Amino acid sequence: MRHFHKEHGDDHHGRGRHHILHSMMHAMRGGAFGPGGPDGRRGRGRDGERRRMFESGELRLVLLKLISEQPRHGYDLIREIESLSGGAYAPSPGVVYPTMTLLIDMGLAEEQQSEGARKLLGITPDGVIHLQDNAQALDVAMARLTALAKVSERTDSGPVRRAIHNMRAVIHDRLSQEGVSRETQLEVARILDEAASKIERL
Repeated sequence: MRHFHKEHGDDHHGRGRHHILHSMMHAMRGGAFGPGGPDGRRGRGRDGERRRMFESGELRLVLLKLISEQPRHGYDLIREIESLSGGAYAPSPGVVYPTMTLLIDMGLAEEQQSEGARKLLGITPDGVIHLQDNAQALDVAMARLTALAKVSERTDSGPVRRAIHNMRAVIHDRLSQEGVSRETQLEVARILDEAASKIERL
């Protein structure tokens, strides 16, 4: 959570209230439990740019591994990857289905009939060989999913989510009220700074 400090040149109560409220909400959304944090769908590199979960070719290997265990639908593949990541990441259908088609075009997978209307994707002998030849790259991709699941387990617990949601609501309700003084704003910031410091020392 971001630490807040007193800003100079902003003595107007209305402007100060909305600025602090916006800053607090932004920090809480983007902290360890927000979309850009460790339990988000995508992380950020050192330069601040968003990066994909999988490097080039890794998603193909993960899908091949999953269909080598049993033939699967596209939706099943998405849900299985989400499960492997502890619910922290799920590839979009717009990425998975074209990759499935690519695997078929490469001769690494083939469509199989199923009882339902949707067809299953199964691995071919060439696909098995491809997995064996790229075992190290597959291990790296699977390890990334496992690591993400462990981070999600540590940071996405129910009680913590409830507490963060409650704090957001309380801060929004209190600072949105008319007539909130500068002293109240600074006291809220002080309390949040103190809580952040205590959490850092745990």
